[in-house]
Amino acid sequence: MALDVPMPKLGLTMEEATIIEWLVADGAHVDGDQPIMLIETDKTETEVGAPGGGRLHQIGVPGQTFACGELVGQILADGELPPAAAAPVTAAAPTVTAAAPVPRAGDVAPPPPPSGRLLASPNARRVAAEQGVTLHHARGTGPGGRIVSEDVLSVPAGTAVSHVAPAATVATIAARNLADLLGVDLAQVPADPVERRITRDCVALYVRSLLSGGAPNSSVPVTRTVSDSGGSPLLQEPTDTIRLTGMRGTIARRMHASLQEMAQLTLTMDADMTAVLADRTERKDAGQPVPSLTDYVVAATARALAVHPRMNAQVTGSGIALLPQVHLGLAVAVDNGLLVPVIRNTAQRDLADLAAETSRLAGAARNGTVSPADLEGGTFSVSALGAYGVDAFTPVINPPNAGILGVGRLRDDVIVVDAAVTTVKRLTLSLTWDHRVLDGVPAAEFCRTIVELLADPARLD
Repeated sequence: MALDVPMPKLGLTMEEATIIEWLVADGAHVDGDQPIMLIETDKTETEVGAPGGGRLHQIGVPGQTFACGELVGQILADGELPPAAAAPVTAAAPTVTAAAPVPRAGDVAPPPPPSGRLLASPNARRVAAEQGVTLHHARGTGPGGRIVSEDVLSVPAGTAVSHVAPAATVATIAARNLADLLGVDLAQVPADPVERRITRDCVALYVRSLLSGGAPNSSVPVTRTVSDSGGSPLLQEPTDTIRLTGMRGTIARRMHASLQEMAQLTLTMDADMTAVLADRTERKDAGQPVPSLTDYVVAATARALAVHPRMNAQVTGSGIALLPQVHLGLAVAVDNGLLVPVIRNTAQRDLADLAAETSRLAGAARNGTVSPADLEGGTFSVSALGAYGVDAFTPVINPPNAGILGVGRLRDDVIVVDAAVTTVKRLTLSLTWDHRVLDGVPAAEFCRTIVELLADPARLD
């Protein structure tokens, strides 16, 4: 009996994902848990394993987006035929299947599609873009004939570029796969003027412009105005339009919903960091790893959440749910967006362990290798802007959390001690909390606990 391969739901907030590429050829034998598909969510890219052993029957094609739970493939037993309802999808992506008009003099026709989809690893596609060679001239030596980076490096120098972006142009994996499927030369596709790279939408818009008989513009065409989505009429003709898609669209929806659905207030409180700086110096002199200032704040926040469980909560249909475990999210700036990887069991970690985990998660978020599991389940968040010279700001709560802490820059404050003027190292903490969950006094007590812990960093271990 056939085993269904649905689009997985890899997190609480995941609603859909796009197939980037199949890692195994259609009809090939696969083993249980063997990676068979690479997908792209609104946050990251990840591999999907087979639910069991058998022959892979592909239904979805690269470039198509499916809701979580939708059927994208099946695992068949030897000799088993796929059900009629699961016939392979042969049409191209919906956004680019418009019928071509009758050719006219001067029209630009898209290049013919390659014979069959390319099976190539993400690293092979990156190397191809950097080397300026075409994947169609590489002979795949990987599993199932998949092209790997070594195959790309073996392509003779000077081979004409086709279906890959030149080294100077960055293209997403989804864009490269859609270009391979449709036979599009990415060197001719205009990059998104905001993201400064070629996205799947760029490829779709480029092909649409060719099918309509017009020449593509030097930048991605504007497909809708602000007023189309319920905003005010445009005051001027814009130089660019930032399309709320992908990660940017997810951030826009979540932050708008956060402000609409919660009663958010913000308070600020200064923290004396003298003891923390002394602790960092002692660790450095002892040859130990030195946590960052943000690591100390994260550790203090996690312990304060254990002391004030009302802040480690979320609002549900039944009321205020107090959550037993502290899983603290750390906001990390990435290209054109923000990711919040989650430090599991934060309150149980000592400073050295916590610092190692924050470094791992931040690095994975920035280089695009963070897993969907690392982005889910956070019960509270910390966002630091001190490195950019910010003293205090109003962070927006990451739903469904009840609060978020903003961290400002380290600065010298002038104080008077025993009639003498001196300075002290301080930073400002900006706490935004949901007034539906707790009032101002308990919120202030929570923030004061963080300040007290930072004044005695020995308590953080």
